[in-house]
Amino acid sequence: MNHRVTKDARKDAARIIDEALGFLYPAALRVAAAVGVADHLKDGPRTPSDLAKATGTDPRSLHRVLRLLATRGLFEEDGEGRFCLTETGDALRSDAPVSVRSAVLMITDRTFWLPAGEMTRCVEQGASAFEDIFGAPFFDHFERDAETAAIFHDGMASMSDAENQPIADAYSFPPGATVVDVGGGHGGLLLSVLSDRPDLQGTLYDQPHVLAGHRLNTPELAGRWTTAEGDFFTSAPPGDIYLLKRILHDWDDAQSRTILRNCREAMRPGGRVLVIDAVIPQDNNPHQGKTLDLMMMASLVGRERTEREFRDLFAEAGLHLSRIIPTGTVLSIVEGEAAMD
Repeated sequence: MNHRVTKDARKDAARIIDEALGFLYPAALRVAAAVGVADHLKDGPRTPSDLAKATGTDPRSLHRVLRLLATRGLFEEDGEGRFCLTETGDALRSDAPVSVRSAVLMITDRTFWLPAGEMTRCVEQGASAFEDIFGAPFFDHFERDAETAAIFHDGMASMSDAENQPIADAYSFPPGATVVDVGGGHGGLLLSVLSDRPDLQGTLYDQPHVLAGHRLNTPELAGRWTTAEGDFFTSAPPGDIYLLKRILHDWDDAQSRTILRNCREAMRPGGRVLVIDAVIPQDNNPHQGKTLDLMMMASLVGRERTEREFRDLFAEAGLHLSRIIPTGTVLSIVEGEAAMD
C-alpha cells in the first residue's frame, strides 16, 4: 500500500485547519468594534501606540488584532507601522453613513457566541442551547436584561440600515395603503417605505420598550404614521400591507403560523403579507442565510426557510404564496395573499 501523501491532500488538510481557526477573525472584529478603533482612524493613520492610548488598550495586543483584520481588508498597515482605515473598514465607524458597528457587537455578543460553541449539543438534542446557558429562552432573557436587549435592538437597527432602502424599493406598494410593520423594532424599514411614498400611511407595531426608540418622528412623515403596542402572537393592527422583516426566522413553524394568521385576520380585503427573510436556495453555493440558519439553531427556536417551506407555512396559515421578489440583499420578499376558501 502506498502511504505517500499527495500534495492535494496536504492542501485540503491545511484548508480545513485554516477554516477551523476562522472563529478568531470575528473575535478580533469584535475587539475593533468594542474599543472604537475605526472612530479614531477617520482623520488619518495612527500607530498602535497612539490607538492604544485613545482606546485604553495594550499597544502590542491591539497591534496583533489589527494585523489580522488587515489581512481581510478592513485596515491597512503602512511601512511605518501605522494603521489606516480602508473603504470597507470605514463602515465600522459609529458615525459612518451606513455603520455596522452595533451590528458587529450584536452578532458577536455572548448571547450568540456561547450557544454557537455548543452546536454539537444542538444537533444531538435538536434544540437551542440558549436556555441551558442563560437560564431562560432568548427573548425572555432580554426582558430581564435591559443592557443585552439594547445591544440586540441597536444591532438589529444597524444591520437593517444597509438593507431597508433596497427592500423598500423592490416592492410596488398600492396607492393609499396602510403599511403595518409587525415587530418593526425602531422602524427603519417603515421609515424607508414611507419616505418615498407620500400617499402611504404606516403603523409600527411592537412592544412598548422597543417602540420607545423608534425613528419615525421626522418632519417629512408628519401625520402619516402611528405606533401600536401589542404582541404579534395575540393580534395585529388593521392594515393593507404587513411587513414581517426578520421575524419568522426567530420562531418555529407553529409560532410562525400564529403570527401569519393574526396578520391574515387583521388585513383588509385585497391585503398582502410580506415576509422579508432569507430564502435558502436548494444548491451547494454559499449563501449568508445558510450561516444565519445555524445562529437561529443555536440561540433561538426558528430557522431560515426554503421556498417550499414558506409555501407550506403560508398554506397552513390561510395564505397563498403569490411570488418571491429579490431585493439585491440577502433577504427576499415572500408575498402572501389570502387563500381562496
